[in-house]
Amino acid sequence: MLSDNLNTYLVIAIMLLGLGVFGMVRHKTFIGMLISSEFILSGASLNFMAFNRFLAPNPAVGQIFTLFIMGLAAAEAAVVVSLVLMVYHQYRSIDPAEMHDLQH
Repeated sequence: MLSDNLNTYLVIAIMLLGLGVFGMVRHKTFIGMLISSEFILSGASLNFMAFNRFLAPNPAVGQIFTLFIMGLAAAEAAVVVSLVLMVYHQYRSIDPAEMHDLQH
């Protein structure tokens, strides 16, 4: 069973961050990039909550930052999905390599 200490949470958070960065580099579709950016934001939220639980004298600070990140992630998802729909409507594809008009 995992021990209840700060290092366990930090290792999980760095794994989420690494998975998100790898996904941002590796995925070729906008949806894959969106999911990878959500992993990055989840790793940051986990860091805030872990430091809040183990080190912060005021327990509300990490929770407030995490709620802000959740709101930011929801707004990002809404904007990216609307952009993906518009790009698909215009080009009939969501592959970023096929967006020749966007390169200039």
